Amino acid sequence: MSTPNQVRIVEVGARDGLQNEKTIVPAAAKIELIDRLSDTGLCTIEATSFVSPKWIPQLADAAEVYAGIMKKTGVAYPVLVPNEQGYERARAVGATEIAVFTAASEAFNRKNINASIDESIARFAPVIERAKADNVRVRGYVSTVLGCPYQGDVPLADVVRVAKRLHDLGCYEISLGDTIGIGTPGKARAMLKAVAQHVPIDALAVHFHDTRGQALANILACIEEGVSVVDAAVSGTGGCPYARGASGNVASEDVVYMLEGLGMDTGVDLEALVQAGRWLATLLGRANGSKVGLAGVRSTTEETQ
Repeated sequence: MSTPNQVRIVEVGARDGLQNEKTIVPAAAKIELIDRLSDTGLCTIEATSFVSPKWIPQLADAAEVYAGIMKKTGVAYPVLVPNEQGYERARAVGATEIAVFTAASEAFNRKNINASIDESIARFAPVIERAKADNVRVRGYVSTVLGCPYQGDVPLADVVRVAKRLHDLGCYEISLGDTIGIGTPGKARAMLKAVAQHVPIDALAVHFHDTRGQALANILACIEEGVSVVDAAVSGTGGCPYARGASGNVASEDVVYMLEGLGMDTGVDLEALVQAGRWLATLLGRANGSKVGLAGVRSTTEETQ
């Protein structure tokens, strides 16, 4: 499998990164974050999620945020929707791309959304049909592809089955997520190769959490297998509330730095992305989760001596 020359970053910080923050981030700050990210050259920025405010209070302002961001030409702003009610709310504010979500682990789905895998797919299958009719693009997420905090190992056959089903339903892209950051490069590569036998590689993306410091290595292994789409969150925000020690998504800044070092084109202004990440870390009152954000894009003379 040939390594791609271009890699598209799907920035998930504004949704996946913020959704588990206990302190409510004002809508105006979320809008500013997305607008800052739009100015970095990113071409896909997940904006928010139209879930029930009862389940995720942090995203209760989804409509206000989506309506308030400056939609830049050439940039996609997908939103997560769990069901038809969420789809209707998203469409009411003009969303033109959505994402749906399930897990490869039955135990995780039960704990996370109180439904089996089949039940979760049954909930959003009508959403995908409506989206097709409305010419709305649909992205699919499959979580726990390398392990589950409740059942442990997740059989590859289950990952393949769920990913293929989402693709068959009409998702143009399937994001394969290591939700608890338990994967290593060999396991990530094997998982991807298994899924790619049933879903075209150009319809696959990877989504790694950096809980055990393996995310960049896992991404590189998957890129070497032909993946050209990588999910990441500015400043390394996020994490799974159900996974002990889950430190957050891999930082977008670190991914772009690695890819640029490999001579790959991301189309992203890394310095602008670093500044956006530093701004977000200050807003949240926490340490920057990006190594590049902390160290800077370029070494100083003192640092290299």
